[in-house]
Amino acid sequence: MEAESQMREVKYAADISSIREAQARIKPFIHQTPVLSSESLNALAGRQLFFKCECFQKGGAFKFRGACNAVFSLDDDQAVKGVVTHSSGNHAAALSLAAKLRGIPAYIVIPKNAPKCKVENVIRYGGQVIWSEPTMQSRESTAAQVLQETGAVLLHPYNDRRIISGQGTISLEFLEQQVPQLDTIIVPISGGGLISGVALAAKAINPAIRVLAAEPEGANDAAQSKAAGRIITLSETNTVADGLRAFLGDLTWPVVRDLVDGIITVEDKEIIHAMKLCYEILKVAVEPSGAIGLAAVLSDSFKKNSAWKDCSNIGIILSGGNVDLGILWDAYRK
Repeated sequence: MEAESQMREVKYAADISSIREAQARIKPFIHQTPVLSSESLNALAGRQLFFKCECFQKGGAFKFRGACNAVFSLDDDQAVKGVVTHSSGNHAAALSLAAKLRGIPAYIVIPKNAPKCKVENVIRYGGQVIWSEPTMQSRESTAAQVLQETGAVLLHPYNDRRIISGQGTISLEFLEQQVPQLDTIIVPISGGGLISGVALAAKAINPAIRVLAAEPEGANDAAQSKAAGRIITLSETNTVADGLRAFLGDLTWPVVRDLVDGIITVEDKEIIHAMKLCYEILKVAVEPSGAIGLAAVLSDSFKKNSAWKDCSNIGIILSGGNVDLGILWDAYRK
């Protein structure tokens, strides 16, 4: 009941109403992704695990939900000049695809060190690639220049009400249509758009549900932020999970602060092991960022934490499957 009363008292960027509106808006375009389970993985974890396979979403990741909601929320006068974003990964491809479906241009600022497979997705979906240096300052200044030149609408990868609402539709499917008995959901965390949407919807449906974040040790800004009670940013990040290197925004932080029940940090070797398990047991190829939820539930820090001993039916969001196969094979050999 604490989460429910807190949600009534605090005004967050999104809510269950905006998430249900998003669900209706994007339903014609998205996949309702399947849920997989495995007795072998249940035995390893000592719990019942349910994997929400957003790696099978259009664009190969959950990001298409938010991008689709944002693009189709624009009125015609806004949309005609197109959309712009800066992204090194799945949001870039998702926005390109959503814009293609609406018939408008997408200008995508991409840092030069972005994974090749994710750049190829942007091009495949018709996005216009504009290169930047691999710093946030360069990404933002290049995007600002594109905005000035085109008059397009900027759609932030996570710090946006429409994006958060779109991502929250995962919880509606998971809890209302697929596995209503979940008592815990484990979600990758980076900028916080995914976990904000998931937490807001999940706790509106079931205030007692636990929402836990999974984060790499080498990019543990969210864990530090949660401990400090304010947004912490890092001077550098070092993790194989390229999709989990962003920092919390002013719209996502209040939700993480208030509604996320804990953050589990894991080492890269645990993430790579979880990728292997997904491939070998679930027969699903996931990127490092997508495998981190499984890594978290198998970690000693989770298993030995008495606060989570009652977590028995756990939903894990496999957030994406866009991985360079060469990097995947190299990781497997380690």
